Amino acid sequence: MKLSVWTYEGPPHVGAMRVATAMTGLHYVLHAPQGDTYADLLFTMIERRDHRPPVTYTTFQARDLGSDTATLFKDAAQAAYERFQPEAMIVGASCTAELIQDDPGGLAETMGLPCPVIPLELPSYQRKENFGADETFFQIVRHLTRPAEQVPMTCNILGPTAMGFRHRDDVTEIRKLLESLGVTVNIVAPLGATPTDIARLPKAAFNVLLYPETGEAAARWLERTHGQPFTKTVPMGVGATRDFVAEIAEILGRELVLDETNLRMPWWSRSVDSTYLTGKRVFLFGDGSHVIAAARVARDEMGFEVAGMGCYNRELARAVRAAAKDYDVPALITDDYLEVEAEIERLAPEMILGTQMERHIGKRLGIPCAVISAPVHVQDFPARYSPVMGIEGANVLFDTWVHPLVMGLEEHLLTMFREDFEFHDAAGPSHHGHGSARPQSSDSGRASATPMPAGDPSMGSLDGPVLEWLEDAERELKKVPFFVRGKARRNTEAFAVERGLTEISRDTLYEAKAHYAR
Repeated sequence: MKLSVWTYEGPPHVGAMRVATAMTGLHYVLHAPQGDTYADLLFTMIERRDHRPPVTYTTFQARDLGSDTATLFKDAAQAAYERFQPEAMIVGASCTAELIQDDPGGLAETMGLPCPVIPLELPSYQRKENFGADETFFQIVRHLTRPAEQVPMTCNILGPTAMGFRHRDDVTEIRKLLESLGVTVNIVAPLGATPTDIARLPKAAFNVLLYPETGEAAARWLERTHGQPFTKTVPMGVGATRDFVAEIAEILGRELVLDETNLRMPWWSRSVDSTYLTGKRVFLFGDGSHVIAAARVARDEMGFEVAGMGCYNRELARAVRAAAKDYDVPALITDDYLEVEAEIERLAPEMILGTQMERHIGKRLGIPCAVISAPVHVQDFPARYSPVMGIEGANVLFDTWVHPLVMGLEEHLLTMFREDFEFHDAAGPSHHGHGSARPQSSDSGRASATPMPAGDPSMGSLDGPVLEWLEDAERELKKVPFFVRGKARRNTEAFAVERGLTEISRDTLYEAKAHYAR
């Protein structure tokens, strides 16, 4: 049912698609019915890819269930190899096909295909998309790597996939950072890697794990099997990037100096223009690693107050709970967007740092939102260079997070002058030089009515008393900056309900403000 509305993660075979689509020379044969074949839509429309994903479906239909669906899978696998000639193949079942228990891995093994065939066991009804990507990449690494002598001052970058949040640009930025430190990148995987590249992973002296959600299982296996240590710091923000370099220096046993020539974020965050942002309350939600990294940036580098945080992927729940203790807030671990919306409404932050889902929630609640994590939509795959990691990533984060608040201030100033002849609602754009109608005045002192529940004055309902906002109160409320206007409205309504009022005047608004200020 959640899939029909909103979902933070798809089933695990979508994670396998993300790995297959990120790589070249690899093909994914997916045993799936009609209806599970939506990879083209995901990757070509949302990620703006110019190639179709390397996925072949069996696309069995209801009438095929009475016959031999195993033969359908074999035929599809044989046809996929003959058409695409991949270096390696992965095979598995979608959540629906899992129910018919055809065992794609066992079937493929009996076919004698002339390339490595890697079976995927992805429990669709217990795990989700990020697990699917992590497990798929791990199985590819486990099956294809070969022992090799390590080359000093080299590393692999692990974890970036298709449909990831800014993975393409993060990899470019971190590669440049590593090269500036004298570290050569051996392989980036899975993004852009071939099965032949995967075989050469053990040549690196260590691994850089940028995305724990999709690369940690492989990193841990490479550490155990080939003696490659891996980095634990996600280099998002100035402090984390410095810690990341220090961690690499410790692994290599030598001193490394980070080039901060192009770092502009600290200067801007100390400037007079940004001081009004200090203390703004933010709520963070997304995948665990991005939320943990973003919370540190928000508090320590932007001067925000972390009002709440959480994640949807339970694999990172323990780490997020540990981080939340440092900010003295409870961690919200859920994959139900309605729970997230309720928590945001309860906390009434000035800003949300979240996913595509929280962007929609913010629009409904009138709270600005900056996206920091997948799931994302097309606007978060920009044509421009826009990393969120490393030095340039710190600059991008500052711009992305500050702009909604800066524009909020601009909108607030325009609202303050709403009665002005040039800025009132009926006026046309002043720069067009059009004549404009004069503002309409109302003879009525009554502006709007808000239904309130009997039990909880902060939530709308048709069951409770109706509160009427008088025109002078509505006019005064518009002078409150939009990013805290919703909170001011809710507080005033709660204040009125507690005192048995049915009308809210300008005086009620200021009495409520004084009450909550205490």
